[in-house]
Amino acid sequence: MTYDLHTHSTASDGAYTPAELVRLAHAALVTHLALTDHDCTDGLAEAQAEASHCGLTLIPAVEISTTWHGKSVHIVGLNIDPGCPELQQGLARLQTQRMARAEAMGRNLAKDGIEGSFEAARSLAGLGMITRTHFAQYLASLGLAASVRQVFERYLVQGKPGYVHTQWAEMEEAVDWIKCAGGVAVLAHPQRYKLTSSWLGRLLIEFKAVGGEALEVVAGSASLGDIQSSAAAARRHGLLASAGSDFHSPANCWLKLGRLPELPVDLTPVWSLWNE
Repeated sequence: MTYDLHTHSTASDGAYTPAELVRLAHAALVTHLALTDHDCTDGLAEAQAEASHCGLTLIPAVEISTTWHGKSVHIVGLNIDPGCPELQQGLARLQTQRMARAEAMGRNLAKDGIEGSFEAARSLAGLGMITRTHFAQYLASLGLAASVRQVFERYLVQGKPGYVHTQWAEMEEAVDWIKCAGGVAVLAHPQRYKLTSSWLGRLLIEFKAVGGEALEVVAGSASLGDIQSSAAAARRHGLLASAGSDFHSPANCWLKLGRLPELPVDLTPVWSLWNE
């Protein structure tokens, strides 16, 4: 069995529709796929219909934006009930914040001489929510940077013209929503937060204290050293281990569906909870 428990579709900032993503995962020999769109579950019904057709097991999921000590931290909720009212009320609040942030980003970029970015990002998002990735794609198309990644560095991170500070959900809130929906809370891609080992330890202690159960030990952008340090953190804090590519688009050629190193054999995989 091949698990990929972190992916995105056009419901948030992915390049493929939920059905297309499932077909690609099936072709890549993924047997168990989690669709974890940012702060929404809108793509799950379409993904489930295609998964049933393909014979792939879809794990209903979501990636929730939280703020912890001023830093954006993402919590993945796996094996959730997307119909849970508490979860959907929380996600609706975050979606409202995302729209307000997008409008503010458009205004900030206009002040910097880049007109029409909000409208372009909204067009690129289609029926999905507007994310920073859509702004980055538009700015890259204007030739303002060589790549989407470079656009983020020049325009969309803290201290740059398009950056807008946003206070997301509290970590405890996000974990509560996930648990109300019957899911498992996973701290996503720990290496992305650029924390010292002591600050990461503090984060994991607080995460576990509010009901978090797993750590994304194998992530698509993680190096071997990242995996080793994340595995050590999972052992130290008694957390289950998860694995996900964080696949968004073929433009990120280093992130491929299902093409992940295996979890260290001494760790307990998060999927053991529902496989039992």
